[in-house]
Amino acid sequence: MNKPNDERPYRILMIAPTSFFADYGCHIRILEETRTLQQRGHAVTLVTYRNGRDLPGIDIRRTLPIPWRQSYEVGSSRHKIAFDALLGAKTLYLLMRQRFDVIHTHLHEGALIGLVLGRLFDIPVLFDFQGSLTEEMIDHHFLRRDGKMHTLLRRLETWIDHTSPLILTSSANAERILIEQFQSDPARIRSLQDCVNTDEFRPAAAFASDELARLRVQLGIPADAKVIVYLGLLAEYQGTPHLLQAMQHLQARHEDVYLLLMGFPGVEYYQQQAAALGVRDRVIFTGRVFYEEAARHLALGQVAVAPKLSLTEGAGKLLNYMAMGLPTVAFDTPVAHEYLGMSGLYAKLGSVESLASHLNHVLEDPLLGERLGQQLRQRAVDHFQWQRAGAQLEAAYATLCDEPTVCDEPAASQAAQRFPSHQK
Repeated sequence: MNKPNDERPYRILMIAPTSFFADYGCHIRILEETRTLQQRGHAVTLVTYRNGRDLPGIDIRRTLPIPWRQSYEVGSSRHKIAFDALLGAKTLYLLMRQRFDVIHTHLHEGALIGLVLGRLFDIPVLFDFQGSLTEEMIDHHFLRRDGKMHTLLRRLETWIDHTSPLILTSSANAERILIEQFQSDPARIRSLQDCVNTDEFRPAAAFASDELARLRVQLGIPADAKVIVYLGLLAEYQGTPHLLQAMQHLQARHEDVYLLLMGFPGVEYYQQQAAALGVRDRVIFTGRVFYEEAARHLALGQVAVAPKLSLTEGAGKLLNYMAMGLPTVAFDTPVAHEYLGMSGLYAKLGSVESLASHLNHVLEDPLLGERLGQQLRQRAVDHFQWQRAGAQLEAAYATLCDEPTVCDEPAASQAAQRFPSHQK
C-alpha cells in the first residue's frame, strides 16, 4: 500500500508498547515526535497499553485491561507478554477499520507487532530503535547474560533488527550497536537523535522569579541553598544509589547544598537509603513530576546530574538540562559525550568519588557553571531541536512509501566509514 507522491499528509499508526504517557525516557520521544508530525500536517494515531496519562490533542487508543495487573508498569516484566498480546489485538482492530500509510513502531515489542501486521496489510514499517532489548532487560535485572532465555531473546532481537525495512536510532551510539553487535545493514539505518523543545525548556532567567521562589518554599528548599537537580527514573542502572552516596560526600563540604531528586518508582526505598547515608534532610524527593512542570522544577538548579550507568540506552534528560542552560555532570558514556560534547563534565563511570568531585567543582566555581551552561544551551538550540527531526521523519516515510528500495547508498557509505568493523 504505497502512498502516492503528492505531498498529502501521511496517516501514521504509531505503536507504543508502554504505558504512555508516563513523563520519562522514551515517552518523551514518542510525544514530541507525535506533536512534531501533527504540526507538519500529518495524522497520528497512537496505540498503547491500557494504563498511562491521556494528553490533549493526541489520538490515543488503548488496549483492554488485564484483571490481574491493574497497576502501572515500568521496565521489564513477565506481564508484558499479556500487555503485548492485547496491544497486537488492538493494532489489528485498528488496521481492519482504518487506512494508514505507515506503521511507526517503538521498541522491539512494537516492531515485532508492526512487522507481522504490516506484512499482512501491506503497509511499510518503520522501527524507532532506542536501545538493545536484551541489554535493557539485563540492566533491569530481569535477564541474565548466561541464561537460556537470553539466547532466545537475543535471536529474536537480531531477527527484528535484520527484518525491519528502515530503522531510526536515537543516537549514533545506538547505530553503532546495531551495526557492530547485531550486524545490521547500514543502508537500513538512519540516525534521528533525541531532541528537545527549547521554547519549553529554557534558562531560569526566563521564568518569573516570584514563581520560582514559591516553588522553592513549596518543596522546602531554603532561599539561599544551592540545588543539584536530577530528573528521570529512580533505579540502580540510572545511578540513583551512586548519586545518594555522592551527596554524602558533598554534605561534608557544604552546609547549603540540596539534591532535588525528581522521579519514580521506588521513592520509599531510596528515601530509606538516603536516611541510612545520613543525607535524608538534604534530598528532596518529589516523586513523579509531570512533563509540563519539568522545566519549572529544573529552573531551581545550579547544576544538573545524570549518573546513568547503562551503555546502550539513550539519555534524553541530558537534552532537557542543556536547553535549561544547566552545567551538567554525567558518567563517562558514549551517549553522554554525543549530547554534551566538549561542554560536559564527565565522572569516571561508576565512581561515587569522581561524581562528587565534579559536582563539587561546579558548586565552588559558579562562573565555570555559567559558562558551561551557556555553551550547552547554544548546543541544544543549534543541534537538537524537534523542527529538524520532523523533516527527517518525513524523509524516512517517503523512503518507505515512495521509493522502490530502502537502500540509501550515501547513507550506507557514511555508516561504513563511521563503523569500519562492520562486514556484510
